[in-house]
Amino acid sequence: MSKTLNLIKANASNPKVWLVAGITVAGIIVVAETRRRRKKAMIIKREDFGAFMERFELIPFPQPPPPAAKLPLSGLTFAIKDIFDVKGHATGFGNPDWQRTHEVADKTAVVVTALLKNGAKCVGKTVMDELAFGITGENKHYGTPTNPNMPSNVPGGSSSGSAVAVAAELVDFALGTDTIGCVRVPASFCGVLGFRPSHGAVSTIGVLPNSQSLDAIGWFACDPSILHRVGNVLLQLKAVEPRRGRHLVFADDLFQLSKVPKQKTVHAISKAVEKLSGYQLPKHVNFCLFIASNVPSLKGFCQHSTNLQNGISALQALSSAMVSLQRYEFKTNHEEWLKDVKPRLGPEVSRCVLAAINNTYENIKSLYKVRTEMRAAMQSLLKDDGILVIPTIADPPLKLKKGSSTEFHDRACALLSVASMSGCCQVSVPLGEHDGCPISVSFVTYHGADKFLLDTVLDMYASLQEQVSIASNSAPLPDLNGNMDASELLKEKGNAAFKGKQWNKAVNYYTEAIKLNGTNATYYNNRAAAYLELGCFQQAEEDCNKAISFDKKNVKAYLRRGTARDSLLCYKEALEDFKHALVLEPQNKVANLAEKRLRKLVS
Repeated sequence: MSKTLNLIKANASNPKVWLVAGITVAGIIVVAETRRRRKKAMIIKREDFGAFMERFELIPFPQPPPPAAKLPLSGLTFAIKDIFDVKGHATGFGNPDWQRTHEVADKTAVVVTALLKNGAKCVGKTVMDELAFGITGENKHYGTPTNPNMPSNVPGGSSSGSAVAVAAELVDFALGTDTIGCVRVPASFCGVLGFRPSHGAVSTIGVLPNSQSLDAIGWFACDPSILHRVGNVLLQLKAVEPRRGRHLVFADDLFQLSKVPKQKTVHAISKAVEKLSGYQLPKHVNFCLFIASNVPSLKGFCQHSTNLQNGISALQALSSAMVSLQRYEFKTNHEEWLKDVKPRLGPEVSRCVLAAINNTYENIKSLYKVRTEMRAAMQSLLKDDGILVIPTIADPPLKLKKGSSTEFHDRACALLSVASMSGCCQVSVPLGEHDGCPISVSFVTYHGADKFLLDTVLDMYASLQEQVSIASNSAPLPDLNGNMDASELLKEKGNAAFKGKQWNKAVNYYTEAIKLNGTNATYYNNRAAAYLELGCFQQAEEDCNKAISFDKKNVKAYLRRGTARDSLLCYKEALEDFKHALVLEPQNKVANLAEKRLRKLVS
């Protein structure tokens, strides 16, 4: 600095030196001011976690004078997804080209007006996936809202901003829409409550459609009492209803898709309801086999190489029907605008839109027939007191900017299709964390039983969170070692039962052998084979993991684990298993065929 000052002093009479010095100082000031403004903008963005598209205030209707009761949502604030009309504002649909080519709304959406009438204040519109296509929550135009629980991971979508606004406690509740999981996924990823009502239960007037046969207005909250109060308003429910018994039905096969230990989900829920009155003993079902038998139209959506009775292929078929229905109705709704405007779209959304627009749809009636049959099947399963318990989503939130794989999408849609295609109501309930990621479970009940479901969440939430806390601090029991001769005898009995196609009996014998000798790879490998026959794919995968940990060259363990992972829609992991089997045994025909098929699927 002193050298610079000396240089200026020595050339003080030269006007060029002063000009250069002035420009330098001005440049420093400009840079400093730019940095200050950027820092301020980042602080502002951090304050709202990038959740909001637009901030404004819609004042609630006046409180009626005493002795009238206080408005039910008085004092609460809420945000709305950028898919709801607000008078005097352009509805953006998550895309600047849509906003640019549409006039401002001349009316406010019916659902928003209902909330204002009941005392709540709206504070702005939130970011969403473009055109409500996508379940990651990413938006290339307006930025991706920051997941408050996992800032490096996606918040889930398409109602991403609404979920983030609630998780960050910027509002008391928020509105979203749910087509194929657009409320349930972000609720799960952000660790908040998310409710998808029965299809058609809440008015969609003043809401942009994605696929009207699947679209439902949903809402988020952290507090179950607020979730309940909002539901009473939007669903126009009676304040009091006679208490009914409840019967939880666990879909055991669907929990195989989740890698979260059952101790933190199924076990925690079972223990929670033990302490509550009015709950019958839980029931366990193979949900895929049930819908395969009760939704006959699914056969038209099953892959030619699979059987509906095989594992979760029935859910894959249901998911395929759901995606086809969404794309068909989206094309009907928006094809003209897309072709006229040619909007700029993010890569993921662009792929979905092109698939929707370029597809030719045959036998449309079958799509709606699946819907009708699925709703009837759910009513048959749950009667008037049943609540189906399933994982909300199979996988943890993806890392930002990594894009979603076919595997992630297929595993997610398999679970999300249950409520979307039946029109049933579903609530996603947070259950703490596993490996640093928020986890959740969903309760689903029959179409029209929204109050019953909201009452159930309110009733069991405190007990459930208590059990979650206990489960998170519990350690799994270690394996026991014992007598080698006795374990070999049990293994042989298991083999005999397996040959006789007595799969459950075989599992029991192998399990007893493992209790006596927990380090024998063959016992785990044989039990995995029995589990595969029973369709218990997650257990089969876990047994193969054990077998491989004791014997790294066990070809059968890699083949069986690959089969289990393929059945669980974990295509990349399955592909690696079959590749490994081929390294160990290059002429293996089963591994060779599976490797070729999965390589095509993954690419």
